[in-house]
Amino acid sequence: MAAPSTNTILHLLLLTLIYILHHSKSFASNQSYFPVTDFGARLDGRNDATEAFLNAWKATCQSDKPSILYAPPGLYSVGTLIFNGPCRTSKIGFRIDGTLRAFSDYTAFQQGTWILFNNVNGLSIYGGGSLDGQGEAFWACKGKYNNNTGCPEGVKTLSIGRSSNVKLTGLKSFNSKFFHIFVWASNNIVVEDLYLVAPENSPNTDGIHVQQSSDIIIRKSFIKTGDDCISIGPGTYNVLVESIYCGPGHGISIGSLGQYEEEPGVRNVTVKTVDFYNTMNGVRIKTWGRPSNGYVSNVVFRDITMSNVTNPIIIDQNYCPWQQGCPHQNSGIKISKVIFSNIRGSSANEVGIKFECSPSQPCRAIQLKNVKLTYNQNPAMISCRYVFGNSSGLNFMSACMH
Repeated sequence: MAAPSTNTILHLLLLTLIYILHHSKSFASNQSYFPVTDFGARLDGRNDATEAFLNAWKATCQSDKPSILYAPPGLYSVGTLIFNGPCRTSKIGFRIDGTLRAFSDYTAFQQGTWILFNNVNGLSIYGGGSLDGQGEAFWACKGKYNNNTGCPEGVKTLSIGRSSNVKLTGLKSFNSKFFHIFVWASNNIVVEDLYLVAPENSPNTDGIHVQQSSDIIIRKSFIKTGDDCISIGPGTYNVLVESIYCGPGHGISIGSLGQYEEEPGVRNVTVKTVDFYNTMNGVRIKTWGRPSNGYVSNVVFRDITMSNVTNPIIIDQNYCPWQQGCPHQNSGIKISKVIFSNIRGSSANEVGIKFECSPSQPCRAIQLKNVKLTYNQNPAMISCRYVFGNSSGLNFMSACMH
């Protein structure tokens, strides 16, 4: 058979190009765009654009076609944005290419949230834009009242609640008043390529907090905050955290858990390929020192680097803030089947591994494999109480673990 001529090849390439262009146009025509500027939003940051965003969402959510709420480049001043579902389509987007700036007045928000997606299925939140929480005034209030009783509830920047099949990617969040990202009562959530930043001394500015949720992936993100980079709360399972830069901040925590006696547990969590730099903690499990029927099980921390971390590896079952409601009590949280593997780097403390478990519910099946931590270029020490498990390559552990 003769080889096809050059003209035939060019003709086939042209037909292919026409087919691609035709179908891309068809795909585009099957989408609806709802720019907030069409609903009266100004791009100068001086006018309140809250109503414009809410009206644009209403149109987006009620569309029969895959729809995108769009914030073009510009500066938007907005208050509480509660985006309720369910929507008519399971393919809905919120594209942010501008900067959304929260009101600085922390008393001007409803339900302790700034931006909330509630009961939405099939949502993508993406773009090259930013969320500016303007948290400075709230942080000052928190600093004035150390036990938090003199301040209102904190305002979370972006919350995802009672939702499923959600992807959050590419955004930046600065100076959150409270948590940057809050996920609760949701499933099948992917969070990636985020840049979350607040000053080291800003209180409770957790990067990402997840609770009562399942099938969660958090990856490829840069987090510098005044509290946990990532925290995992009660009722959460099937979680993967990977490729995270954390620091400064309080590290990556499971907990706090056990604040209430009746509380769901945490299981099937993997945290891997994380760099901690100048953080208070590295990987941590934290529970209240009080009775509870909760648990932590099947957790893996592996392939982790520590750089000048105060508590690189820690289990603390004596958490009791302000010594109220739990002094001299034992934690009821059952911690078992936790693996610490291939963790290396430097501790800012002489004690690099600390297991303070509950005398009434000792930690069980704790494993350490290839853990090498140094303090002032010497091996870091270990401190532990009420822990059962084993270690490989750490001879000094035998005097500590049973």
